[in-house]
Amino acid sequence: MRGTKSAGAGRWLRLVPSRPVPPPGAAPGQILAEAEGVRVHLGGRPVLDGVDVTVRAGEVLALAGPNGAGKSTLLGALAADVPVAGGVVRVHGRAVARWSAPELALRRAVLPQSASLSFPFPVEDVVRMGRAPWAGTGLAAEDDAAVAEAMARTEVTAFAGRPFSALSGGERARVALARVLAQRAPLLLLDEPTAALDLRHQELVLRLCRERARAGDAVVVVLHDLSLAAAYADRIALLRRGRIAADGPPARVLAEGLLSEVYEQPVEVVPHPRTEALLVVPRREP
Repeated sequence: MRGTKSAGAGRWLRLVPSRPVPPPGAAPGQILAEAEGVRVHLGGRPVLDGVDVTVRAGEVLALAGPNGAGKSTLLGALAADVPVAGGVVRVHGRAVARWSAPELALRRAVLPQSASLSFPFPVEDVVRMGRAPWAGTGLAAEDDAAVAEAMARTEVTAFAGRPFSALSGGERARVALARVLAQRAPLLLLDEPTAALDLRHQELVLRLCRERARAGDAVVVVLHDLSLAAAYADRIALLRRGRIAADGPPARVLAEGLLSEVYEQPVEVVPHPRTEALLVVPRREP
């Protein structure tokens, strides 16, 4: 009888899912995500065609390129939200298919282009959703502090009790970013986080990206504003028709000839008169 009871207990233990283990701290420059030869087909057509890109701890990587170049699709592939038809995507050195959803949630946080909710949750509750991956772990005790910090950093504390559905587009975007920050994952994947924001909050969001990179996280951000990418990104991966046209520091990627060809629009690249950061503007006739 004793042996039978022991065997039954063993079977019961095997049925209890183990808690996901948080990742260890990343060393500066460590690869936290990479795409190798990635191909993606959507709606029967190729969207990414043999893309290689690496994402390293301590850096901001901007994905840039014209509409339809594959920026959001590449971000979705890195997040394991978009299935690949070929090649491999790795997060923390392991193919994404080998991570469970709870394990991935502790390793990467994703900000989609638009945030919508079916129920009028208060803002603070929406931000607190970012803490869900930590439930049952030793760091769940940090939930309140993480939520408060994320709301303060994104300047949404003042409307913590308002329904998310009652916010403006820009306010919703900042609340969605607060949720991502509260998740405290070491890899942040942000799809056009500045699109709905005014000038002040565009700068706020990109400063937050830089701060997270300085703290050791890896940040991938889809941007249309090349001048913002030049000012805040360590590297820019420029996509064109589902392929990487250039990948490197802004000074190398933001070349007039290359950008004019990729965007099919003549541009000028000039240094800022005070900071010398590169400014990219369309070439216009006087």
